[in-house]
Amino acid sequence: MSGLARLVGGPADIGRGPVFWSLVALTLLGFALYPSAVSEFQVSNTAYYLLNIPLGLGMALLWGYCGVLSFGHVAYFGIAGYSYGVIAGNLSDSPSGPVVGALGGLLVSAVVAGVFGYFVFYARVQKWIIPILTLVLTLLLETFLGQTAGYQWRIGSVLLGGYNGMTGIPSFGFGEFEFQGTSFYYLCLVLVLACYFGLRMLLNSGFGQVVVAIREDELRTETLGYDIRARQWAVFVLSAVLAGLSGLLYVQWGNYITPSQVGLLQAALPVIWTAVGGSTSLLAVVIATFALNWLTYTLSSEGNQYAMVIIGALLVVTMLFFPRGIVVMLAEHLDRLLPRARREARR
Repeated sequence: MSGLARLVGGPADIGRGPVFWSLVALTLLGFALYPSAVSEFQVSNTAYYLLNIPLGLGMALLWGYCGVLSFGHVAYFGIAGYSYGVIAGNLSDSPSGPVVGALGGLLVSAVVAGVFGYFVFYARVQKWIIPILTLVLTLLLETFLGQTAGYQWRIGSVLLGGYNGMTGIPSFGFGEFEFQGTSFYYLCLVLVLACYFGLRMLLNSGFGQVVVAIREDELRTETLGYDIRARQWAVFVLSAVLAGLSGLLYVQWGNYITPSQVGLLQAALPVIWTAVGGSTSLLAVVIATFALNWLTYTLSSEGNQYAMVIIGALLVVTMLFFPRGIVVMLAEHLDRLLPRARREARR
């Protein structure tokens, strides 16, 4: 148990100690009780905010902890979503179709990322080129999917749909049970918690410490005998699977997906979430991803046409005044204030 506590509460992320974990417990209790206090529509919206968090966590893992920026990780979001739609749609008569589709979507994302990452990392491509290559990948994917509007663009019985997108995607479930409404909300919440605590444990392990060392100094870490390419590749694939998980949840939420979900605008969003929260903290990215998705959705639903302009301006403010991320720097400031308050209370 002490080993598990060390992995969960280690120094890889902000937030430790009994006060912090008490706040976490209260927050989780609030999320657990939330559906009983609001409408089904609000529950569905909150599920949307939650389902984007694995994508943000994948970006934090790759960029913040491994030091590799990807500007096209939504490609794996889209690959998983489309793969699920194709597989589950062709197995619509089978009770195991959604499960096979989900596993297939994650597998396809992992394979594509594995092949792409192999050529990137083992060819020792310079880090400043990697964001460009990943962006090219997602733009190529968007362009291809947008040109699949004809009836000849079908896989089995499923039409890809072109820019109109793939519609009628089956909901995820087991047998006769389907995750809809409140049950889907709880599914998103459980998966987000599993991703967060799983990554926190990974980064506090020996593997995670080496990953951070690679970010700080690749040459020195390699000199110490570590295969940095293998670890960078593994982190890249894992982050792609997390992006794919968000893609799977997205197609369950709306039962459709369009090429715009892998476009330039969507490609920029995970980078913004991570930068605003703080790329070196999983918790900061969780908070920023949830908050910025809520802000974007609220502004858009109220007819504000400048939602993305406001989000972009927030990124500029972050880069200028909060270079390590707003949430991270506020947490550091609070951490300095608390000991001072305790000392003054003792006087």
